[in-house]
Amino acid sequence: MSFGPNPWQQTSWDWRAAGNFIGGGAGTGLLITGALLTSPDAANAGATRWLLLLGLALVGLGLLCVWLEIGRPLRALHVFFNPRTSWMSREAFVALLLFPAGLLALLGVGGALWATAVLALAFLYCQSRMLPAALGIPAWRPKLVIPLIFVTGLCEGCGVFLILGLFLGKVTSSAMILFALLVLARIAIWTLYRGTVDASLAPRARAALNRAGRCLLIVGTLTPVVLLGASAWLPSGTAQSLLAAGAGACAVFAGAYVKYMLVTRASFNQGFTLTKIPVRGVRTSP
Repeated sequence: MSFGPNPWQQTSWDWRAAGNFIGGGAGTGLLITGALLTSPDAANAGATRWLLLLGLALVGLGLLCVWLEIGRPLRALHVFFNPRTSWMSREAFVALLLFPAGLLALLGVGGALWATAVLALAFLYCQSRMLPAALGIPAWRPKLVIPLIFVTGLCEGCGVFLILGLFLGKVTSSAMILFALLVLARIAIWTLYRGTVDASLAPRARAALNRAGRCLLIVGTLTPVVLLGASAWLPSGTAQSLLAAGAGACAVFAGAYVKYMLVTRASFNQGFTLTKIPVRGVRTSP
């Protein structure tokens, strides 16, 4: 690696850091949308239990990725030392509350499901603030990254909800409408973000985001909209649930790909700004 005025790619965060954003976003999104779209009655207790288990498992998998990224795993405890200024520390503290709340919800404690959803919302918000805190990386620092990561997490979670609907029962029209709104909101935010950040990107970062954008448009937006439109003409049943699950899978894949590219491939810093470059043998003015 050469350091100097030309931008270079950061190496502190790799696929494991991206895994935290992917697992944490999809898991918290599932916990939030699951609380919104399922009724807490006894008839849905089994489905709610599976939603909680998978949502917490995805969040835990994301946190495991971060733990594996640390060369000395016991240093993971250092994440709790600076909640006053670090969004990563705040995310960790929210996680300490999220898992016990989820366990209580699994045990059927009244109100625990909504408490889990609120904590999942806080976790996702903390996660969405982490990238913009790195001001030296042009692709990360725009404020539009916050709603992009946040809405992408909700969209992924709702997509997983539609996939589970294929196994746990029929997919409701409310779930498909919410999913469609999230898909459209995500591509709208992405378009605004790309217009804002494009001029400040290094060429390779721009190329990475262009690939991510094509995937988001074709796989993550157009394909789910077509599948949902086709499912709207079908009666409730396996065929409709299958199309809805396919739409959800496409949205989840595209969201994960965008996060991976944003964290690992578009993460070039802005380089150094050198107003004067010293030359050997040439006297500089005071």
